[in-house]
Amino acid sequence: MNPMSSPAAFDSEKMSLSMGPSHPSTHGVLRLQMELDGEIVTKADPIVGHLHRGDEKIAENMTYNQFVPYTDRLDYIAPLANNMAYVIAVEKLCKLEMPPRCQAIRVLTAELARVSSHLLGIGALAIDVGAWSVFLYTFTEREKLYRLFEELTGARFTTSYTRVGGLMRDVPGGWIERVGAFCDQFPPILDESLDLLTRNKIFTDRTQGIGVISREDAIAYGLTGPNLRASGVPLDLRKDKPYSGYETYEFDIPVGTVGDSYDRYLIRAEEIRQSIRIIRQIISNFPGGAWYAEDARRIFAPRKDKILTSMEELIQNFMLVTEGPQVPAGEVYFEAENPKGALGFFIVSKGGGVPWRLKIRAPSFCNLSILPKVCVGAMVSDVVAILGSLDFVMGECDR
Repeated sequence: MNPMSSPAAFDSEKMSLSMGPSHPSTHGVLRLQMELDGEIVTKADPIVGHLHRGDEKIAENMTYNQFVPYTDRLDYIAPLANNMAYVIAVEKLCKLEMPPRCQAIRVLTAELARVSSHLLGIGALAIDVGAWSVFLYTFTEREKLYRLFEELTGARFTTSYTRVGGLMRDVPGGWIERVGAFCDQFPPILDESLDLLTRNKIFTDRTQGIGVISREDAIAYGLTGPNLRASGVPLDLRKDKPYSGYETYEFDIPVGTVGDSYDRYLIRAEEIRQSIRIIRQIISNFPGGAWYAEDARRIFAPRKDKILTSMEELIQNFMLVTEGPQVPAGEVYFEAENPKGALGFFIVSKGGGVPWRLKIRAPSFCNLSILPKVCVGAMVSDVVAILGSLDFVMGECDR
């Protein structure tokens, strides 16, 4: 008898399945090479690198401000937050302190970016498991935010707003009031959107108990952001290592108990509410003064009116554009609490206007490292829910 014809031989056969790198369900050009025993995943290897970006090497051939637009393309769902993390790292190397107005605007834009990012994360997770209506709700609100971003920066998507030593420009007249109007109309719409999911039988069946990440595994695999907090670790850099004035605002850090896909959804939903809470505090006590470091003449470009009327200022602007901000020799590491987790920049300077080395700690790259463990034992359909709940972006993964 042919041994391959026995039932036992067929029971032991496993199938290899490649999920991705097409965009649907994998949230970008991620490829999962899976081994299946029927519908059960027995092995899952994430294969990254399809974007071939090389941002870190590009940074070493550009002046510090020239690299700001490239940070937009890391987590391209929250470019304002990426800009902020990068320039604060450079400013720490220069030992610069930003004035209160600059800090407040940076925090305001970073929290608006967090709201936008989490709205997309929730909407994408919902559509991944079949809830189309929520996706339309969240995208409608993101469109309102994009209008605000365009008014502030001149761009909807790749904003390039922050500069080493300050910002690209001050907030336009009436913009703060329009942000306040958004915050006033947004909470009821958010509640209505979440009500479609939180107690929805289909959604809870697809997410509760799926992709459980223990506290110990979350720490061991270097998870950060909502994925870490959903597993019961109350780490948030805005609280634990505050920067840009975060210590002056009152907000809570939501923490999960189970660490499953449902908990990760709940954490992002509550973080949206806390971000709105921070934004309201900024609006109610919006500081005046300069939106750039006035003592950073070697770093920040002069105002346009001074460039056109003063030879000294014109020369300074010319030197900044051609040679870049003159940064002292040294090295620095700074990480910010981005929507996807801790985005870190390690910069080594030998002096001058170009970094000698720059390395990026991308939260999505670290968060994806848990996939070989968390996907094993899940069904193929559950993998889609797990990927959606991790809310990664391949732009910063393949940095």
